[in-house]
Amino acid sequence: MHLKALKRRLDALRRESANPVALVDVRLRDAMSSPYRWATQYTETYNEHWKDEQRPSPYEPFPQRLPYLKPLFQVLELERILWIVKSRDMMVSWASVAYLTWKAIATPFCGSVLQTQKEKKVIQLVDYAKCLYQRQPAWLREAFPLAKPLKNQSELELEFANGSYIVGIPGGADQIRSYHPWGYLNDESSFQAEAGDCYNEALSVVKGKIIFNSSAGPGWYADARRDIVHKEEE
Repeated sequence: MHLKALKRRLDALRRESANPVALVDVRLRDAMSSPYRWATQYTETYNEHWKDEQRPSPYEPFPQRLPYLKPLFQVLELERILWIVKSRDMMVSWASVAYLTWKAIATPFCGSVLQTQKEKKVIQLVDYAKCLYQRQPAWLREAFPLAKPLKNQSELELEFANGSYIVGIPGGADQIRSYHPWGYLNDESSFQAEAGDCYNEALSVVKGKIIFNSSAGPGWYADARRDIVHKEEE
């Protein structure tokens, strides 16, 4: 019985290997099986300091050499609400955008909102999501097409044919209320005056992932992470 089962399995594998469609399906499943695999093997980030660091190209996959990167992607997938303390050059903002972009590509009608203090900064984050999409292999882009070409999309939006989207908004709690996304990233929260109100709004309108990250600094974000509650002055 064991030999018969093994033979059936070998026959099935041979059929799959001879079927181009099946091979594409296998590649797609592997590419989108986890955000870490996608970011480190199936797309490329860009490095503005590539010449100073004597890198061969400005475009490279997420570096697997960083020991915290895989656990970070795992936590992004497992936890609904995340509070992340970071320092410069840790790629935490980039990883957060990569996670939400992977989710939008892989899951239909799964939109996310990115928020920073200034519109100029959030345009950079949306542009980074566009870079991650564009640096995928052609067969992945064909499998997960955009709603319209990148050149025809707003600098604050990335829309997919599957109904998912990435939208950037500037700081301010009132900016979130017109959206009901699956995911939400508040980047550099320590520098957003209304970060606390943004968090409360996100709890109301966001159905899935809520990510706050920032470098260390005094204020609401630092206090909230430590569960410090201040009484309002009467």
